[in-house]
Amino acid sequence: MKNIKYIISTMVLLAGGAIIQSCTKLDKQVYSVVPENKFFQNDKQVAAAIAPAYNQLTNIPCNDVFQLNEVSTDEMVVPSRGNDWYDGGKWQSFWLHTFRNDYDNFDNAWKALNNGITKCNAAIAILSKLANKPANSEQLIAELKVLRAYYLYMSMDMFGNVPVVPSFDVTPDKIVNVPRKDVYAFLESELTTNVPLLSEAKDNTTYGHINKWGGYMTLAKLYLNAQVYTGTAQWQKAKDVVDLVIKSGKYTLQPNVLDNFIVSNENSSENIFVVPFDNINITGNSIELYTLNYNNQYTYNLTGQPYNGFSAPRAFYLKFTDDDARKKMFLVGQQYSSAGAPLTDPATGLKVILSPYINELSNPTDSFKFAGVRSVKYAPQPGTHGDTNNDGVLFRYADALLMKAEADMHLGNAAEALTLVNTIRNRSGLPNWTPADLTYASFLDERGREMAWEGWRRNDLIRFEVATGTKYFTGPRVPAKPQDADTHTFIFPVPSPQISANPKLTQNPGYGK
Repeated sequence: MKNIKYIISTMVLLAGGAIIQSCTKLDKQVYSVVPENKFFQNDKQVAAAIAPAYNQLTNIPCNDVFQLNEVSTDEMVVPSRGNDWYDGGKWQSFWLHTFRNDYDNFDNAWKALNNGITKCNAAIAILSKLANKPANSEQLIAELKVLRAYYLYMSMDMFGNVPVVPSFDVTPDKIVNVPRKDVYAFLESELTTNVPLLSEAKDNTTYGHINKWGGYMTLAKLYLNAQVYTGTAQWQKAKDVVDLVIKSGKYTLQPNVLDNFIVSNENSSENIFVVPFDNINITGNSIELYTLNYNNQYTYNLTGQPYNGFSAPRAFYLKFTDDDARKKMFLVGQQYSSAGAPLTDPATGLKVILSPYINELSNPTDSFKFAGVRSVKYAPQPGTHGDTNNDGVLFRYADALLMKAEADMHLGNAAEALTLVNTIRNRSGLPNWTPADLTYASFLDERGREMAWEGWRRNDLIRFEVATGTKYFTGPRVPAKPQDADTHTFIFPVPSPQISANPKLTQNPGYGK
């Protein structure tokens, strides 16, 4: 897959120049308004036509969608260090579950997901109306519908009762909140109808696209969380669908889990659905800037300072034992330059020693700048300041194995679940669990260790809370989070700018108007 990113970058650039807009006059053509019947003439043009729908995915692995699904959980906290990372109290609010509907992160996430749906609908409309359709138009339309379903699934998971917009010609007065169970039914129908039509290939032709296996992962997530969305669990359906991915034989575990997140991770045998990034044409993966201490610029030879924000709380960090290879995703203790010299903070004269202790949400002291474990799960890229080449991972094979194991536990197949969990543990150098080790609480911890900082923790905690009654999401946490008064925090508020723009939208319960 050596040339994958070059090919995809070309498609994105072609899409941006030929479909969206152009600032250059070429051969007396106005490329911002190319007639449809003159554009869809070859594979590259068709690929460019659907590129805008995929381009919206760049907002998910690092930005507001990811951030909200992590910083509202026990995996990530963003303390205020003096005036840094206060921002009107919103980062503390995400941790405390005192969500306000006017925070821009909610609006940005809502727009990212719904713009993805709109761009899928636009491409579907164009392809459907072509007089001379490409030979693979049926498969392309199915692919766009499955991609649209992925965006809608993420929107429903985060915001609950959300609009369902099944075509490009829906007028604004028809865009209203749809009950979550009805969104679920729409997604189930869309996915079961269209996923079987997708390509089964795992190669250059499908890299960065949603193939059949990425589609089945989306459907399996829907079924795995069915009890949350509809009140009725669907563990057998979840198992049956994710089994299709596992038994396809297309994917295997990487020997080292962190190799799925290295700078050149496009050759991973494990990653099922990714967002391609490169430092020039497809930017947006800057997660290392949000988490690293300012002085880690010199650890990784970055061209500018990181932002010293996102941290792992001590309780979550302590879930990892020292012999767990996954623990290497975290930075803690004395930090060093790339040459091996101990780092000292020039502003305070203090040694840069990252402490796992974050016992409060705000502290102006100099030493608090070093509080919190930092993540390098996505390996920092020397010579950059954000916008790294690491492709963002949305679905991977280890998740499929754990999803099947979880379904097996609920179905009473403990032995099968244990085999799958031990496969994951052995990859990271850990000993087998015995049957006595396999409980819902221990499994959730194991899933947390494997999937840490990949954007699924909120989804996982809520699902386990609904299934078992233990307050994994709404319960108290250190630092300073009390137990939620009720479960309205299972979904985020509809952003106030969206309600202002469309008064037909209604606010979720517990968040006022």
